[in-house]
Amino acid sequence: MFYVYHIPGIKIGCTSDIIERVIKRQGYKNYEILYKTNDIEEASNKELELQTKYEYKKDNKTYKETIMNIKNKFYITNQSITFNNTDEDLKDFDFPDYIILENKKIFFTKELKQWCRNNNTKSMHNDKRYVYRNTFEKQYENIKENTIFDDIREWAKNKGILDKGDSKTQYIKLQEEAGELAKALLNKDRPEIIDAIGDIVVVLTNLAELEGVRIEDCVNSAYEVINKRTGKMINGTFVKNK
Repeated sequence: MFYVYHIPGIKIGCTSDIIERVIKRQGYKNYEILYKTNDIEEASNKELELQTKYEYKKDNKTYKETIMNIKNKFYITNQSITFNNTDEDLKDFDFPDYIILENKKIFFTKELKQWCRNNNTKSMHNDKRYVYRNTFEKQYENIKENTIFDDIREWAKNKGILDKGDSKTQYIKLQEEAGELAKALLNKDRPEIIDAIGDIVVVLTNLAELEGVRIEDCVNSAYEVINKRTGKMINGTFVKNK
């Protein structure tokens, strides 16, 4: 999904990720969504139209042109991603921050860049290098899943939480974050909902570590149980069969 957003008195822009671009990167929480569509061409045209309507300076390039400048570093098909580079280790390849595949943003983390350097193959048609798209996307998901909890644990260790922390205080912190989530839900404040859920996951990761278990194992254990449950939805809640 592509969003045309308005930061009052500042700008009108277009993005596929409001949280990442507007809130995290630009630092604005006071914004409104003026238009949304799955069509990048439609979103690009609407952005320029609304910039004129609201009397903001029009962008020199459309949103689509900006995105395509990133994608032009690649040949992307349903089967493969071919890098516009001939070096086997892609040492001179200028990786962008991310690419968008089927409206999914793929961030080029340090680990994913290294994986591309280690797993590319020379094309049969030219000297360019490629990776299989399906494997690439799976690798991204594996890297993301495997590193985020490790990053949280490393952060907690550096802050002294794991060495000097206490499970009881982490539990109290969990209740505090749950209260923040409840408030955000009542206010229908999407950015705060996202922040609160993220904070809860961080606290649970630390709490699990302090108890000598990994949150990944806790989640897997829970899934093994709920995966076999049967039941039905009653008043918006899943009620398991006895």
